[in-house]
Amino acid sequence: MNSLKFAVVFIVVLVAGCITPQAPKLTPLEIQSLQSREYEETKAVVFPSVLSVFQDLGYIVKTADKDTGFITAESPTNNTTGFWDAFAGIAVNSQTIATAFVEEIGQITKIRLNIVAKKSTSSEYGQNSKQDTPILDAKVYQNAFERIESVLFIRSSN
Repeated sequence: MNSLKFAVVFIVVLVAGCITPQAPKLTPLEIQSLQSREYEETKAVVFPSVLSVFQDLGYIVKTADKDTGFITAESPTNNTTGFWDAFAGIAVNSQTIATAFVEEIGQITKIRLNIVAKKSTSSEYGQNSKQDTPILDAKVYQNAFERIESVLFIRSSN
């Protein structure tokens, strides 16, 4: 009987160890708060500042329209194929896509950033898959906004 109890406890502990805790889900309002900042500058100053920061961070700007305030950019593609992937004939690539929406509301200009991690795999047999994962790490957005604020400080002091 003791060995049966031990086996049950062992299986429960083993299964519990395999379960990864899920990050808490953010509400849409929390996500917007994480991704947005407001500045007392004109759109004419803020828009090129965001463009400059994207380029400083290594992104390739794909589109930028000052009238709509929309910017799209992407990082260079990074081949992340590991040994076992290559052994199985699978290529793995990753990339980060970033967008910004800059809008002027009265005396304030608002920036909303959205950053997504893209992962794509392809096999020698023609099977392809893609996975897009929104990046919701506050540190990533804080870093981007701090850089934008530095550029804004320099531009507004001229």
